[in-house]
Amino acid sequence: MLLVYDESFADHLRGVPHPESPDRVRVVDAYLRERFPGTERIAARDATDEELVLVHAPAYLETVKRETAGLNGAAAYLSTGDTLIDERSLAVARRAAGGAIVALETAAERATPVFAVVRPPGHHAEPTRGMGFCIFNNAAVAARAYLVRFGGRVLVVDFDYHHGNGTQSASGNGLSYVSAHAYPAYPGTGGPSENYELGHDIVANVPLTAHGFGTEPFVAVWERLLPAVAARVRPDAIVVSAGFDYVAGDPLGDLGVDSSAATHLATAIEAIAREYCSGRVAYLLEGGYDTRALALSVGMVFEAHDSGATAGSGAQPGAIPSAQRALLDRIGTVATR
Repeated sequence: MLLVYDESFADHLRGVPHPESPDRVRVVDAYLRERFPGTERIAARDATDEELVLVHAPAYLETVKRETAGLNGAAAYLSTGDTLIDERSLAVARRAAGGAIVALETAAERATPVFAVVRPPGHHAEPTRGMGFCIFNNAAVAARAYLVRFGGRVLVVDFDYHHGNGTQSASGNGLSYVSAHAYPAYPGTGGPSENYELGHDIVANVPLTAHGFGTEPFVAVWERLLPAVAARVRPDAIVVSAGFDYVAGDPLGDLGVDSSAATHLATAIEAIAREYCSGRVAYLLEGGYDTRALALSVGMVFEAHDSGATAGSGAQPGAIPSAQRALLDRIGTVATR
C-alpha cells in the first residue's frame, strides 16, 4: 500500500486546543514509519481553485480565503458554521484536498491501494459551507477530479462514526455514496429514509445505534452492505472516507467496536476493489480522536491490503439487529435492480 502524507498537515490549528489536533496525523505518520519502514511515499500537492469548485461554490471558496486571511495569528469559527480555522487553514485544507486527488490518481494509474493521511478531514463539508471539522470535502473533490480525467463511476465508502452529509450532498453524476454510521449523532443526517437512486448512481445509508453497537454486527453490516452497493454501481474506482472514531473509547464517537474491525473493513474493500476496479482504491483519513487506536487502525488497513487478504471475517449475518437487517434487505433490492 502506498502513502500520501505532508508535514504541513500538522499546521492547521497548531497550538490551538481542539480534538482535531495535529497529533492525529503526526502519531499515525510516526507509527507507519516504524511499522512499515519500506512504504513508498507519494508527495501531496495543492488542489487548484478549478479543482475545488468541482464540488464547492466559488463564493464559498472566496469566503474561506477572506476569513482565513483576516485572522493574523488568532483562531475563529468559519462564518458558514461550526468549523474552527486559523490563518494556515486554507493552505492546509488546499493541500489535503490535493493530497486526496493525488492518492486517487495514483491508485488509478498504478492499480494499487493508496492511503492519504490528511487533515483537516472533509466529509461534512457541503458545496456551500464548512461543517464539523471540515473545510473542503476531500473525498468529493478527489472523486470529481478523477471523473474529469478518467470518466466512469466512483463509489465513496464512508465508515466514519458520523454521517458524511457533505459527500452525500455532492453525489450523482458518476459519484455514489454508501455509509453506515451512528444515528442520530452529529450531523443528524443519514436516516433510514435517505436511500435512493440518482440515475445510474446510488446513495445508501444504514444508521446504527449510536453507542454499543458492537464489533460483530458492525463488521457483518459492512460485509453485506458493500457487495450489494458495489454490484449496483460497478465502480471504476473507490474512495474510502476512513474515519476510525467508531472504535470503542473514542472521545467523540464510540460504537463499541474493537479496533480489529479495521482489518475486516479493509479486507472487504480489497475484495470489492479487485472485483470491480483492478484494485483502484484510495483511503482518505476522516475522524478518529484516540490517537493510539487511530494509528493501530490505519496500520491494520495497510496490513490487510499488503497481504491481499480477501477472506470474510466470519461475522454472522444473524448478529445484525433486526432494524438494520430490514434496511439492508431494502437496500439490496434497490442495488440489484
